Amino acid sequence: MKKRILSAIMIGAMCTGLLSGCGGGKAASTGDSSAGNNTAAADENTLTVWCWDPAFNINAMKEAEKVYQADHPDFKLNIVETPWADIQTKLSTAGAAGDLSTLPDIFLMQDNAFAKNQISFPDAFTNLTETKAFDFTQFAPGKLAYSTINNINYGVPFDNGTVIAAYRTDILEQAGYKIDDLTDIDWDKYIEIGKDVLAKTGKPLLSCQANEADIIMIMLQSTGASLFDAEGNPNIIGNETLKKALETYKELKESGVMVLVNDWDQYITTMNAETVAGTINGCWIMGSIRAAKDQSGKWAITNLPKLAGIGEQSNYSNNGGSSWAVSGASKKKDLAVDFLAKTFAGSTKLYDSILPSGALATWLPAGNTEAYSEKVEFFGGQEVYKLLTDFASKTPKNNTGVYYYEARDAVAVAATNIIAGADVDSELKTVQDTVNFAMSK
Repeated sequence: MKKRILSAIMIGAMCTGLLSGCGGGKAASTGDSSAGNNTAAADENTLTVWCWDPAFNINAMKEAEKVYQADHPDFKLNIVETPWADIQTKLSTAGAAGDLSTLPDIFLMQDNAFAKNQISFPDAFTNLTETKAFDFTQFAPGKLAYSTINNINYGVPFDNGTVIAAYRTDILEQAGYKIDDLTDIDWDKYIEIGKDVLAKTGKPLLSCQANEADIIMIMLQSTGASLFDAEGNPNIIGNETLKKALETYKELKESGVMVLVNDWDQYITTMNAETVAGTINGCWIMGSIRAAKDQSGKWAITNLPKLAGIGEQSNYSNNGGSSWAVSGASKKKDLAVDFLAKTFAGSTKLYDSILPSGALATWLPAGNTEAYSEKVEFFGGQEVYKLLTDFASKTPKNNTGVYYYEARDAVAVAATNIIAGADVDSELKTVQDTVNFAMSK
């Protein structure tokens, strides 16, 4: 079984995210990542950290270092820029070899890969619940669930991947709508409005990458549903929520309300070049939206449509994100825990300082600061950051499972086939067969 799980992890390591908050980062390194926990071992006040993306995750760690140094002036971080794929490979190699000494004190984990790694290599992760250093009730429940396995917390949630629906208010107004008309609605109403906007302006409401399952997974989590049950078995055949999400996806495409593009660059272009009137994605997409500076004041944010009549029926979901883990083999575990507890789980000053980089908190007290109440001119003067913290607090939990990436990829193939005319139930069976094969069932 361990061999099969390891195989799944190595496959998952090939999957990289889309943007800084959830992406794989660059190949460059700021230090000797092979040194792991032995780097600066002589200095008991230095922690080694692995993470990716200098402008986002590494910047956040540098700011956290400053915050902690205010009360611990001798404290230092040795931050090693390590792409996500490399972290996954190094963790898998160390775990399979039974030698965790090569790991750093702290490392960043993509949320969707957290459970599979902790289940496969439990000794690589510190039980943070047992330390009693954190008040995990202060984190958004939907985010916290990614790093909670068997009711034990193994990660400190970091960036906010809560989903937003962002719209061009000037285009909506041309069709006779305001942002309130697209708030707290369901997908049926969304399609109804989308058809009208398309007819009057020629602009679809939504664009998505073909052969990707993002919007389907967003729909699924908004109901609290998953591709796996509580025991980690595939929950695909007979999953009425997934079936409805796939049927809704097909209707979006056939109605013209959604357009499919080939890659990420084309997706961003649809927004920046005004091809579409909106988008639905993790809140980190705001950085790409704001790249079109000439569109300042023309955008507004609200919650996403819900799948009516099924599951929790919420207007909230999550897409992307990561969490910090403390190595179970760290010789400075107490210091690592205290550092994370007093920064990412305890400092509004930290979250205020990293807000300009787009790093939005899932630590709920951060949403009460003056910085999070800022009115953002680009989004029509909305208090965007406070709004997103509220969205995160309402996002349902879901169970990713060990074979999340295999299942997600299979759903993406099914969605493409369904749009082409394939039977939904037959495609669901194929998805389950694919996942069962990956799990050697």
